[in-house]
Amino acid sequence: MSEDSVERPAWVEPFFHSADQQRSAASLGMWLFLGQEILFFSGLFMAYIAYRWMYPDTWLAGADLLNKQLGALNTVVLLTSSLTMALAVRATELGEISKVIRHLWATIGLGVVFLVIKSVEYSHKIHEGMLPGFHFSSDGLENNGGLFFGIYFALTGLHALHVIIGLGLMGWLIARCKKGLVNEERYVLAENIGLYWHLVDLVWIFLFPMLYLVR
Repeated sequence: MSEDSVERPAWVEPFFHSADQQRSAASLGMWLFLGQEILFFSGLFMAYIAYRWMYPDTWLAGADLLNKQLGALNTVVLLTSSLTMALAVRATELGEISKVIRHLWATIGLGVVFLVIKSVEYSHKIHEGMLPGFHFSSDGLENNGGLFFGIYFALTGLHALHVIIGLGLMGWLIARCKKGLVNEERYVLAENIGLYWHLVDLVWIFLFPMLYLVR
Protein backbone atom coordinates (compact mmCIF):
# COMPACT_ATOMS: atom_id res chain seq x y z
CA MET A 1 0.00 0.00 0.00
CA SER A 2 1.47 3.36 -1.01
CA GLU A 3 1.91 6.28 1.33
CA ASP A 4 -0.60 8.34 -0.67
CA SER A 5 -3.34 5.76 -0.19
CA VAL A 6 -2.84 5.88 3.57
CA GLU A 7 -2.81 9.67 3.85
CA ARG A 8 -5.59 10.25 1.31
CA PRO A 9 -8.84 8.31 1.97
CA ALA A 10 -11.06 7.33 -0.94
CA TRP A 11 -13.71 9.91 -0.02
CA VAL A 12 -11.28 12.83 -0.48
CA GLU A 13 -11.87 14.68 -3.74
CA PRO A 14 -9.10 14.24 -6.34
CA PHE A 15 -8.14 17.92 -6.31
CA PHE A 16 -7.13 17.75 -2.62
CA HIS A 17 -3.87 16.24 -1.38
CA SER A 18 -5.26 15.07 1.97
CA ALA A 19 -8.34 14.89 4.14
CA ASP A 20 -7.06 17.75 6.28
CA GLN A 21 -6.71 19.99 3.24
CA GLN A 22 -10.26 19.17 2.17
CA ARG A 23 -11.61 19.93 5.65
CA SER A 24 -9.69 23.21 5.79
CA ALA A 25 -10.99 24.28 2.38
CA ALA A 26 -14.58 23.44 3.35
CA SER A 27 -14.25 25.34 6.64
CA LEU A 28 -12.71 28.36 4.92
CA GLY A 29 -15.49 28.42 2.35
CA MET A 30 -18.11 28.30 5.09
CA TRP A 31 -16.53 31.15 7.05
CA LEU A 32 -16.39 33.26 3.88
CA PHE A 33 -20.07 32.52 3.27
CA LEU A 34 -20.95 33.45 6.86
CA GLY A 35 -18.99 36.67 6.45
CA GLN A 36 -21.08 37.75 3.47
CA GLU A 37 -24.24 36.78 5.37
CA ILE A 38 -23.18 39.08 8.20
CA LEU A 39 -22.59 41.89 5.69
CA PHE A 40 -26.03 41.22 4.18
CA PHE A 41 -27.82 41.54 7.51
CA SER A 42 -25.60 44.48 8.52
CA GLY A 43 -27.07 46.53 5.68
CA LEU A 44 -30.56 45.87 7.01
CA PHE A 45 -29.44 46.67 10.54
CA MET A 46 -28.04 50.00 9.33
CA ALA A 47 -31.36 50.80 7.62
CA TYR A 48 -33.12 50.10 10.91
CA ILE A 49 -30.69 52.35 12.82
CA ALA A 50 -31.01 55.17 10.28
CA TYR A 51 -34.81 55.16 10.35
CA ARG A 52 -34.88 54.89 14.10
CA TRP A 53 -32.74 58.02 14.31
CA MET A 54 -35.06 59.80 11.86
CA TYR A 55 -38.34 58.67 13.48
CA PRO A 56 -37.61 57.85 17.14
CA ASP A 57 -41.22 58.28 18.31
CA THR A 58 -42.51 55.91 15.65
CA TRP A 59 -39.92 53.29 16.55
CA LEU A 60 -40.76 53.46 20.27
CA ALA A 61 -44.48 53.21 19.56
CA GLY A 62 -43.94 50.39 17.08
CA ALA A 63 -41.92 48.36 19.58
CA ASP A 64 -44.81 48.64 22.05
CA LEU A 65 -47.09 46.96 19.51
CA LEU A 66 -44.89 43.87 19.24
CA ASN A 67 -45.52 40.85 21.44
CA LYS A 68 -42.53 40.76 23.75
CA GLN A 69 -43.63 37.51 25.37
CA LEU A 70 -43.66 35.65 22.05
CA GLY A 71 -40.36 37.25 21.08
CA ALA A 72 -38.75 36.18 24.36
CA LEU A 73 -40.16 32.66 23.98
CA ASN A 74 -38.69 32.40 20.50
CA THR A 75 -35.34 33.56 21.89
CA VAL A 76 -35.36 30.71 24.42
CA VAL A 77 -36.36 28.25 21.68
CA LEU A 78 -33.48 29.26 19.40
CA LEU A 79 -30.91 29.29 22.21
CA THR A 80 -31.98 25.77 23.12
CA SER A 81 -31.68 24.74 19.48
CA SER A 82 -28.10 26.03 19.48
CA LEU A 83 -27.36 23.64 22.34
CA THR A 84 -28.86 20.63 20.57
CA MET A 85 -27.01 21.57 17.37
CA ALA A 86 -23.71 21.79 19.26
CA LEU A 87 -24.40 18.37 20.78
CA ALA A 88 -25.06 16.97 17.31
CA VAL A 89 -21.74 18.29 15.99
CA ARG A 90 -19.87 16.90 19.00
CA ALA A 91 -21.53 13.51 18.56
CA THR A 92 -20.46 13.55 14.90
CA GLU A 93 -16.82 14.09 15.86
CA LEU A 94 -17.10 11.15 18.28
CA GLY A 95 -18.72 8.93 15.66
CA GLU A 96 -21.94 8.51 17.66
CA ILE A 97 -24.25 8.72 14.67
CA SER A 98 -27.42 7.64 16.48
CA LYS A 99 -26.97 10.56 18.89
CA VAL A 100 -26.28 12.88 15.95
CA ILE A 101 -29.62 12.00 14.38
CA ARG A 102 -31.51 12.42 17.68
CA HIS A 103 -29.95 15.81 18.34
CA LEU A 104 -30.62 16.95 14.79
CA TRP A 105 -34.28 15.95 15.04
CA ALA A 106 -34.51 17.89 18.31
CA THR A 107 -32.99 20.93 16.60
CA ILE A 108 -35.41 20.61 13.69
CA GLY A 109 -38.31 20.37 16.13
CA LEU A 110 -37.22 23.52 17.92
CA GLY A 111 -36.82 25.32 14.60
CA VAL A 112 -40.37 24.35 13.64
CA VAL A 113 -41.60 25.63 17.03
CA PHE A 114 -39.88 28.95 16.30
CA LEU A 115 -41.63 29.22 12.92
CA VAL A 116 -45.02 28.34 14.41
CA ILE A 117 -44.66 31.03 17.07
CA LYS A 118 -43.55 33.55 14.46
CA SER A 119 -46.52 32.64 12.23
CA VAL A 120 -48.88 33.26 15.16
CA GLU A 121 -47.29 36.66 15.64
CA TYR A 122 -47.49 37.43 11.92
CA SER A 123 -51.16 36.45 11.74
CA HIS A 124 -51.98 38.84 14.57
CA LYS A 125 -50.14 41.71 12.85
CA ILE A 126 -51.86 41.00 9.53
CA HIS A 127 -55.28 40.84 11.20
CA GLU A 128 -54.65 44.20 12.88
CA GLY A 129 -53.53 45.82 9.62
CA MET A 130 -49.92 46.22 10.78
CA LEU A 131 -48.46 45.68 7.33
CA PRO A 132 -45.46 47.21 5.53
CA GLY A 133 -45.57 50.34 3.44
CA PHE A 134 -48.83 51.60 1.97
CA HIS A 135 -50.65 48.48 3.14
CA PHE A 136 -50.48 49.65 6.75
CA SER A 137 -54.01 50.34 8.03
CA SER A 138 -53.83 50.03 11.83
CA ASP A 139 -54.92 52.82 14.15
CA GLY A 140 -52.30 51.81 16.71
CA LEU A 141 -49.45 53.64 15.01
CA GLU A 142 -50.23 56.86 13.18
CA ASN A 143 -46.96 58.25 11.84
CA ASN A 144 -44.80 56.15 9.51
CA GLY A 145 -46.26 52.91 10.82
CA GLY A 146 -45.86 51.28 7.44
CA LEU A 147 -42.16 52.13 7.49
CA PHE A 148 -41.58 50.52 10.88
CA PHE A 149 -43.43 47.35 9.93
CA GLY A 150 -41.69 47.30 6.57
CA ILE A 151 -38.36 47.06 8.42
CA TYR A 152 -39.89 44.57 10.88
CA PHE A 153 -41.18 42.20 8.20
CA ALA A 154 -38.00 42.53 6.12
CA LEU A 155 -35.72 41.62 9.02
CA THR A 156 -37.83 38.91 10.62
CA GLY A 157 -39.02 37.51 7.29
CA LEU A 158 -35.49 37.09 5.94
CA HIS A 159 -34.46 35.56 9.24
CA ALA A 160 -37.36 33.11 9.04
CA LEU A 161 -36.26 32.19 5.51
CA HIS A 162 -32.80 31.38 6.87
CA VAL A 163 -34.41 29.21 9.55
CA ILE A 164 -36.28 27.26 6.86
CA ILE A 165 -33.08 26.80 4.87
CA GLY A 166 -31.34 25.58 8.03
CA LEU A 167 -34.08 23.00 8.64
CA GLY A 168 -33.64 21.72 5.09
CA LEU A 169 -29.87 21.44 5.58
CA MET A 170 -30.34 19.46 8.78
CA GLY A 171 -32.75 17.10 7.03
CA TRP A 172 -30.12 16.58 4.32
CA LEU A 173 -27.49 15.91 7.00
CA ILE A 174 -29.73 13.29 8.64
CA ALA A 175 -30.11 11.54 5.27
CA ARG A 176 -26.33 11.47 4.82
CA CYS A 177 -25.88 10.14 8.35
CA LYS A 178 -28.25 7.27 7.61
CA LYS A 179 -26.29 6.45 4.43
CA GLY A 180 -23.04 6.29 6.41
CA LEU A 181 -21.57 9.34 4.67
CA VAL A 182 -20.97 11.18 7.95
CA ASN A 183 -18.66 9.85 10.66
CA GLU A 184 -15.79 10.82 12.96
CA GLU A 185 -13.58 11.44 9.91
CA ARG A 186 -16.16 13.06 7.62
CA TYR A 187 -17.62 15.52 10.08
CA VAL A 188 -16.93 18.86 8.38
CA LEU A 189 -20.42 18.99 6.83
CA ALA A 190 -21.98 18.76 10.29
CA GLU A 191 -19.63 21.47 11.55
CA ASN A 192 -20.51 23.82 8.68
CA ILE A 193 -24.26 23.30 9.06
CA GLY A 194 -23.81 23.87 12.79
CA LEU A 195 -22.02 27.16 12.10
CA TYR A 196 -24.84 28.24 9.81
CA TRP A 197 -27.42 27.46 12.48
CA HIS A 198 -25.47 29.36 15.13
CA LEU A 199 -25.41 32.37 12.80
CA VAL A 200 -29.19 32.14 12.46
CA ASP A 201 -29.44 32.16 16.26
CA LEU A 202 -26.98 35.04 16.54
CA VAL A 203 -28.96 37.19 14.12
CA TRP A 204 -32.09 36.67 16.23
CA ILE A 205 -30.16 37.64 19.38
CA PHE A 206 -29.65 41.03 17.71
CA LEU A 207 -33.15 41.27 16.24
CA PHE A 208 -35.03 40.62 19.46
CA PRO A 209 -33.69 43.59 21.48
CA MET A 210 -33.56 45.86 18.43
CA LEU A 211 -37.20 45.36 17.47
CA TYR A 212 -38.94 44.38 20.68
CA LEU A 213 -37.01 46.06 23.48
CA VAL A 214 -35.99 49.36 21.88
CA ARG A 215 -36.03 52.31 24.28
